[in-house]
Amino acid sequence: MVKLPHSFAMTTDNPYRALPSVDRLLADERLRPLGGGERPVVTQLVRQALETARGAVSAGRPAPTQDQIVESVLGLAEDVFHPTLRPLINATGVIIHTNLGRAPLSEEAIAAMAAVSSGYSNLEFDLEAGERGSRFLHLESVLQQLTGAEAAMAVNNNASAVLLALSALAHDREVIVSRGQAVEIGGGFRIPDVMRQSGGRLVEVGTTNRTYPRDYQDAITPDTVAVMRVHASNFRIVGFTETPGIDDLARLAHEHDVLLLDDLGSGCLLDTTQFGLAPEPTVQESLAAGADLAMFSGDKLLGGPQAGIIVGRSELVERLRRHPLARAVRMDKASIAALTATLLHYLRGEALEKLPVWRMIAAPLAEVRRRARRWARGIGPVAKVVDGRSMIGGGSLPEESLPTKLVAIAGDGAYVTDLARRLRRGDPPVVARIEKDALLLDPRTVPSRQDSTVIQAVTAALSE
Repeated sequence: MVKLPHSFAMTTDNPYRALPSVDRLLADERLRPLGGGERPVVTQLVRQALETARGAVSAGRPAPTQDQIVESVLGLAEDVFHPTLRPLINATGVIIHTNLGRAPLSEEAIAAMAAVSSGYSNLEFDLEAGERGSRFLHLESVLQQLTGAEAAMAVNNNASAVLLALSALAHDREVIVSRGQAVEIGGGFRIPDVMRQSGGRLVEVGTTNRTYPRDYQDAITPDTVAVMRVHASNFRIVGFTETPGIDDLARLAHEHDVLLLDDLGSGCLLDTTQFGLAPEPTVQESLAAGADLAMFSGDKLLGGPQAGIIVGRSELVERLRRHPLARAVRMDKASIAALTATLLHYLRGEALEKLPVWRMIAAPLAEVRRRARRWARGIGPVAKVVDGRSMIGGGSLPEESLPTKLVAIAGDGAYVTDLARRLRRGDPPVVARIEKDALLLDPRTVPSRQDSTVIQAVTAALSE
């Protein structure tokens, strides 16, 4: 009988002894770029990988080798040290895609964010007086010029803008809303819930499809503080419908000495009918009609960063600024800089040329066709150019779309699903859409500088 070395016998009897120690792994040359034991997070990752290895042994599987454990640590480090929020290419044809970050910013907006973020700024400092200032004032002048409002401020999104307005103006008072406008916005947030959180009391009038001025008038009581219009920005009711215009609501509200609050949702500053789209209510029209406050988003049709913009009567805006909630929902310096740069594009009359959202909407079909044909030639015979529609999306102009040209790659359901997955896992990820057993890519929502990247990504995904 051959006598085994003592160490070998111990390893055979106890498979856990085959696992390397924490120190031995930290000394491995392949983990040195991570910082080794000098960084506590690396030690934690090594221990996590060893714990997984011990779990494998306890389940009766062979002990992983050191090489395998090192690979496991490197995989864990990849997840930890690389951000999950990544840039991607939106080839879906949805211009304002909520899940993909809504409106891309202009080059000037990005530069403005970098300028105020790389050092200090006068965010809350009055350079003339040499004392504390207000961050709300940076946006006011340009918003006054664009909308005709007496005063303006901005918070971190439109849901916050509505919540702040109701909290400051309608706490323990009644606000009248058409039943057809008690809507649910993104993420499951509902107007009745926002109203309840603010302390206001919602009074619904009319029916889902028809509400008349007399319905509002009959509901006004001494406890009523406001009539509120909520724009149906993410759905449309068609057929047997009726709803008062903003002019009628303003006249009614002011005759009864109550406020008119207008939640515009998307917040458009341009006439959308010039692009063959349905008319979207503009901020300027709302204030001209008599709205006391109008609230809208910054990152939809406006084409800027996430923001909730409030414009209207100066005494009301001042009450919102002084409310304790205003601090909780205020914008940061980078977003203020980006929104200012975005608004200046409108003031200079260059929004169609500078803002990506409007460039996509205004892009001629002939230009989209030319790019689609280039994509198809680069991808190969499997790609065909077909007719399609680009959606506006993002809670803006529901059901509205523009004619476009798509690059289609046909196949059965499993094939195109797998192809879409491979595109999403690329670097950069490319997100397409699937319709009727075909993968579709829309050049309208892709900057022309990324044409070659799309062709390379699709070609690589097809060759896997």
